Amino acid sequence: MKENNKVSQRLYSLDALRGFDMFWITGGQKIIFALATVTGWPVFEWMNSQMHHVQWNGFAFYDLIFPLFLFLAGVSMPFSVASRLNKGATKRMIYIHGLKRMLILILLGMAVNRIFDLDKEHLRLASVLGRIGIAWFLALVLTLNFKIRGQIIWFWSILVGYTLIMLLIPVPGYGAGDLSPEGNLAGYIDRLLIPGTLYLKVMDPEGVISNIPAVATALMGAFAGHFIISDRRSLNGLKKAAVIISSGILSLLLGLIWNNIFPINKNLWSSSFVLFAGGWSLILFGLFYLIIDVWRLKKWAFFFVVIGMNSITIYVLQFRILQFDVIRDYFFKGLYNLSPQNIQPFIGAIGYVACVWISLYFLYRKKIFLKV
Repeated sequence: MKENNKVSQRLYSLDALRGFDMFWITGGQKIIFALATVTGWPVFEWMNSQMHHVQWNGFAFYDLIFPLFLFLAGVSMPFSVASRLNKGATKRMIYIHGLKRMLILILLGMAVNRIFDLDKEHLRLASVLGRIGIAWFLALVLTLNFKIRGQIIWFWSILVGYTLIMLLIPVPGYGAGDLSPEGNLAGYIDRLLIPGTLYLKVMDPEGVISNIPAVATALMGAFAGHFIISDRRSLNGLKKAAVIISSGILSLLLGLIWNNIFPINKNLWSSSFVLFAGGWSLILFGLFYLIIDVWRLKKWAFFFVVIGMNSITIYVLQFRILQFDVIRDYFFKGLYNLSPQNIQPFIGAIGYVACVWISLYFLYRKKIFLKV
């Protein structure tokens, strides 16, 4: 697939969708919960039911946040690689940059998990940021060494191979094909290899071998990115968006079919989960790309762009450094107390989001961005 030598500036839709994704864990969930509590309307109660991870098999909207972020990291990969190559970077230089990025994300993930507490008993080495770093870097290696056809072969080999090892390799005491929290192969390997604590006690959702299918999630994003910047004269922006959305629908269907063999499961990052979450990711990306970059309807997305431009920053700040609840109470407690009791939860949720967004807007205006 040929790519334009002149890579356009970063996609506005990419930053907007990344911000939309992060919005839900930086206060969006609180707003939906408050609306469900205040109004009792069925639509908000249903939306609130989607703001929690499914315990094991199945899928809810909240299960999309992590794979969508990794998918978007994959989308940006062809843009950043092409830009570096155009500036004279060698493949070796790109490898080194990617390796540094992976190591920084792993260390940031450990920091979020309170590694500096030096508590061996509760130390958790696996992390969300660590998975993003590892999966992104391995996907980068594949994209640098294989053309699109080879990458597609790797993608399907990963999904099929992961399904086979999870279903066919026996676990001591449980046998082969046990996909329960205690009996699955990924959890068994986590208990063997990962010191400290595991998030689910018997396994870790960001464990060792479940990093393998996460590479496929990043590759799905890379495929979309390659397609956007490919030099296909017969396809304008509208047609490209249509192809991406259609591919997402197909991926959803394949995920539902694969679900009958290897259930959709975020904790295992099952092959069906890759396809199902990837399908929604493609649909959302296609819609954002169509509305923002093709139709040029951008103003509404600025709220999300501010979040998306500093997504790693707010993830680290919110969970381990700044107490936005305390900041919110400082500025909004008076308004909260003066409000009718039945709308106080909504005021609190809006206040929290306002504090987060204003903090990010300050960084945006000062052009301060944490780039990893």
